[in-house]
Amino acid sequence: MTKTRSAKSPTARERLLSAADELFYAEGVHTVGIDRIIERAGVAKASLYNTFGGKEQLIHAYLDARHARMSERLLGAVDRADGPRARLLAVFEAQGEQFSRPDFRGCAFVAASAEARQGGAIEEASDASRTWIRDLFTGLARDAGAPEPAALAQQLHLLYDGGGVSARMDRDPSAALAARTAAAVLIDAALATRA
Repeated sequence: MTKTRSAKSPTARERLLSAADELFYAEGVHTVGIDRIIERAGVAKASLYNTFGGKEQLIHAYLDARHARMSERLLGAVDRADGPRARLLAVFEAQGEQFSRPDFRGCAFVAASAEARQGGAIEEASDASRTWIRDLFTGLARDAGAPEPAALAQQLHLLYDGGGVSARMDRDPSAALAARTAAAVLIDAALATRA
C-alpha cells in the first residue's frame, strides 16, 4: 500500500515555512536568523538556499502564506454574512477573532515591513496584501451601493489597520468592537448619501 500525499512527512519547504511562521511571527523577521529557522525545521542549510534562495525570499514566502490564510478567513466570514452591510462588517468581525488569540502579535505585514529594504521582496509581499484588502473593501462597498466605494474603502482600511495596531499595542482585544462600531457608522453614513 502506498502512502497518500497527506500521509507523507512534510517536505523541506513545508518544514522551513512552518518554522519561519512560528519564529518570524513570534519574534520578528529581522531578529530571527537563518540558523534558527534551519535548526527548527530540521533541514540542511543548502535546503533553505536551494528552496528559497535566501532569507528575504523565505520572508516573502512566509508573508504569502500568512496572506493566504488571512484572505481565506476574511472571505469565509464575508461569504457567511447576510446582506451587503453585514458583509462589510464581517471583515472586522473576522479580524477581531484573531485579537483574543494567545499568540496574537499584531499584523505580520506591519512588523515585517517596518525595517524592510525599500523595493525589496518584503515590501512587495506587504504591498500585495494591502492592495488585496483595499480591493476587498472597495468591492464590498460597491456591492453595498456606496456612492464613492473607493473613499469608503480607504476609511474602512484605516479602521482595519488601526484596530490591529491598537489590539497589539494596547493588548486589548476589545479594539475589534471599537473598530467594528466605527465602521458601522461610516458605512451607514455613506449609504445614507445614496441618491
